[in-house]
Amino acid sequence: MSRRVFITGYGVITAIGNNAEENCTSLIHRRCGFGKLDFLETVHRDRLFACEVKLSDDALCRLAGVSIGAGYTRTTLLGLVAAKEAIAAAGLSDADVQHAGLISATTAGGIRELERHFYDLQDPGKKGAFVAYLDTADPGEHTERLAEYFHIRKCLGTVSNACSSAANAIILGARLVAHGEIDCVICGGAEALSKVTINGFNALMILDREHCKPFDENRNGLNLGEGAAYIVLESEGSFQRSGRRAIAELAGYANVNEAFHQTASSPQGTGALEAMKRTLAKAGMDTADIDYINAHGTATENNDLSEGLAIQRLFGDRTPPFSSTKPYTGHTTSAAGSVEAAFCLMAFQQGCLFPNINFQQPMKELDIQPLTEVTHPVRLRNILSNSFGFGGSAASLLFAKC
Repeated sequence: MSRRVFITGYGVITAIGNNAEENCTSLIHRRCGFGKLDFLETVHRDRLFACEVKLSDDALCRLAGVSIGAGYTRTTLLGLVAAKEAIAAAGLSDADVQHAGLISATTAGGIRELERHFYDLQDPGKKGAFVAYLDTADPGEHTERLAEYFHIRKCLGTVSNACSSAANAIILGARLVAHGEIDCVICGGAEALSKVTINGFNALMILDREHCKPFDENRNGLNLGEGAAYIVLESEGSFQRSGRRAIAELAGYANVNEAFHQTASSPQGTGALEAMKRTLAKAGMDTADIDYINAHGTATENNDLSEGLAIQRLFGDRTPPFSSTKPYTGHTTSAAGSVEAAFCLMAFQQGCLFPNINFQQPMKELDIQPLTEVTHPVRLRNILSNSFGFGGSAASLLFAKC
């Protein structure tokens, strides 16, 4: 029999805050992280703005509590900060952590460091000093470094399937708990800005040089961001034995792959619709049970049309409030699913809905439009969160308040 899966803690770092409290304050006060790049070395620094965590690598080392020069990539450092906060928020002991699992998501991993030292690695006289960075581009490297720091050996996994990666890390962790493979697992994702990411999205011509505006008729692309977020999933027995309390239950989840295109979703929203329908079915809920949708909402022409049509087809004239929080944080790519999961948990705790900032003109193809103002107080029972990635990977998570 499948066990229920609960969330007992979370941690997050993004361009709008170095911890959960700072992120929540920024969301409520409509403070975004969009601006000039200060730390990533790129020729696009003065023309392609993004949502950057305003801490140097050395400052991140200090925040994470590790030695400067210990060889941690920026992705791993962001992950350490968020995972440590999640563990503390859940009240896990060192022994609890060591017996937990770790499922972490990233796409570019530590490729930023490989980029920085690429030419040194071509020089026979310098190669020896930088050879360790050859491994950092492997997405699994950051998971291994996190596990090494926390002494986690029981269960490790890395998920790397673009923008739905962290949502799928949470789904994988939930399945492990639900089927009795493990009692507690730390799930999420981390992603640092890199040249590969910026150049790749720029080549696809889906970066907006201005501040992005999801679900707007005049949307012109996404803003990239960086960050990390992790949530602690536990079985009911696990947290009850310790006397801890749960924030929410992960009542439903689903991932489907529509395989429509390498980088685009189907214009009709086929995958998005199926992911949401299966998530509701798993939770045993109806559309009327959903009080808010945290939309994927990247502000690209294709994504917003696809997701908007899927939401409209599923919910009809009873569509609940929905919004994209990506204008705040930028699109944190592989970390987005867990960053936005954390925002859903904040919404429960604050009794507050966060707006889709920058929205002005409704899309002509849709009869629905996103929430544009902070809404408080509001009674929230169930929240749906969407994450859709390249290759047609569509994931939805359903959180039920405890």
